[in-house]
Amino acid sequence: MVTIHLSDPNIGWKILLNPELRFAEAYMDGTIEVVQGDLRDLLMLLRLNRTHIDSGAVIALFNRFFRALRRFHQNNTLLNARRNAAHHYDLGNDLYRLFLDEDMQYSCAYFETGDETLEQAQLAKKRLIAAKLRLEPGQRVLDIGCGWGGMAMYLAQMADVEVLGVTLAAEQLKLARERAEAAGLARRVRFELQDYRKVQGQFDRIVSVGMMEHVGAPMLGTYFARVRDLLAPDGVALIDSIMIMESPGITSPFTRKYIFPGAYPPSLSETFAAVERSRLWLLDCEVWRKHYAFTLKEWSRRFAASRNVAKALYDERFCRMWEFYLAGAETAFLADTLAVMQLQLGRERDAVPITRDYLVAETNQLHTREAQIAAGWSDGYEATARRVQIKNAQI
Repeated sequence: MVTIHLSDPNIGWKILLNPELRFAEAYMDGTIEVVQGDLRDLLMLLRLNRTHIDSGAVIALFNRFFRALRRFHQNNTLLNARRNAAHHYDLGNDLYRLFLDEDMQYSCAYFETGDETLEQAQLAKKRLIAAKLRLEPGQRVLDIGCGWGGMAMYLAQMADVEVLGVTLAAEQLKLARERAEAAGLARRVRFELQDYRKVQGQFDRIVSVGMMEHVGAPMLGTYFARVRDLLAPDGVALIDSIMIMESPGITSPFTRKYIFPGAYPPSLSETFAAVERSRLWLLDCEVWRKHYAFTLKEWSRRFAASRNVAKALYDERFCRMWEFYLAGAETAFLADTLAVMQLQLGRERDAVPITRDYLVAETNQLHTREAQIAAGWSDGYEATARRVQIKNAQI
């Protein structure tokens, strides 16, 4: 049972004029209060009735209108992409520390049993991605959309590789560099404020987690063509992204205006068509159906626990906006058509073994490496090299 209280007598026709956006804004403004159940229950109820709601004349009209403007909304030129990234990711690192895991992974975690902590599930995500990349000593790795650097540093700690991470968010860049320096990895892990379209050179491995959603449908062909150009002939790329399990659509007006301007989780048909045009081999595809819902549920719990801090950093309206965003995203992964896909790509069909059996050995090696670091045997190849240099100098 869900009961809401409307404090504005005019809210009905306001919502009618732009249902998805005005409903969200009414909640942000406190005009809509959930008095029985909670926000998640309310949004889940709406999700479960989405087919009926979307069939209404007003919603259908708005969807057609926004679909006609889709290319404009997703026109992620170099300048627009930088502005869009700043809108969300430069809100301040203190905000994201409130609800992310210790490594600040702002993407879907991997819950192998469902009983993991967020930290354990995020580590499992990094481990699985590293296993799919099949890292070897001396390789060059590109991390497109590197966030706060956790994935890049993990890969460098797990194997003797050099990693370049690129981001468009200045706040992320600053913290990523600080973290790499503190971990003793600054010589092998480098971070730059750079668009993926401007990266030069070739890389043995490419990883991109939670970034393709910000490319936009008009730029999907450019994105995969760039991945191909940057990838070595025998290289492997791992693209992790949200996608929709239906025909091409649009980003909700609320998300586009307040959360992720320019973003759009593409459909399978749009994505695979772009991969085909790039002449990349789809080596493997894995579907994560509910993992992001579990991740978002934990983010919501942690945000709620630190809500007073968030309110001091911003204000009440921001907190209600963020709650709406997290709860809305969680219900979308539970009752709508969103899922996370991991695409393993290569320029050659034999860039990886023809079965997934190799993942067992790769994962076991990574477990061993993690245990060594946790036990203090080694805090990374960089630190080990420094200790060897000191010992040799003493001899």
